[in-house]
Amino acid sequence: MIVYLIRHGETEHNAARVMQRPDAPLSARGREQARRLAQRLAGSGIARILSSDYARARETAEILRGSAATPLLLEPLLRERNFGDLRGRPYASFDFDPFAADYVPPDGEGVEAFHERVGRAWATVEAAASAGPLAVVTHGLVCRAVVARHARLAPGMGPAGALWRNTSLTILEGPAPFRVRLLDCAAHLAGDEPPGRPPA
Repeated sequence: MIVYLIRHGETEHNAARVMQRPDAPLSARGREQARRLAQRLAGSGIARILSSDYARARETAEILRGSAATPLLLEPLLRERNFGDLRGRPYASFDFDPFAADYVPPDGEGVEAFHERVGRAWATVEAAASAGPLAVVTHGLVCRAVVARHARLAPGMGPAGALWRNTSLTILEGPAPFRVRLLDCAAHLAGDEPPGRPPA
């Protein structure tokens, strides 16, 4: 059982460091990142694609799918954490840590509720992976939660340093407990970073 865990491509909100809304589409750069990922995974035998239904993930999944007949299923459980009324605001405007463990965004989702949802999403992923290699297109915090709570890391491999870059690829091997074979790899984006700017 193989799961290709993928973060969506870059959006204008990523580049501008803005808390994203669900309807934020990929930027031109994000679409190119997704195309590079599709080239990297060509011939990998992906049997099905499971994607968050947020625009940026869905568009990444559609590019990954290309013209192939691979089934693409949208799964709301794979959505990014809901930051409620904070969405659409620049990170620089916060005088507090919106990611703090005890912080619940107004009209949003607390950390415990988020992890409970990701747990249900992972159960769906495990079931789908039994039918063949599965690509899962989701969001940075979801990728981090999956690796931290639902997978085993090899010695010396840890999510603490993982940036969860746009279109980064993490490969997990099952059956459960799933093992991480590759963590947050963006080799397909070599040469893609603008000078002086860290990965978004």
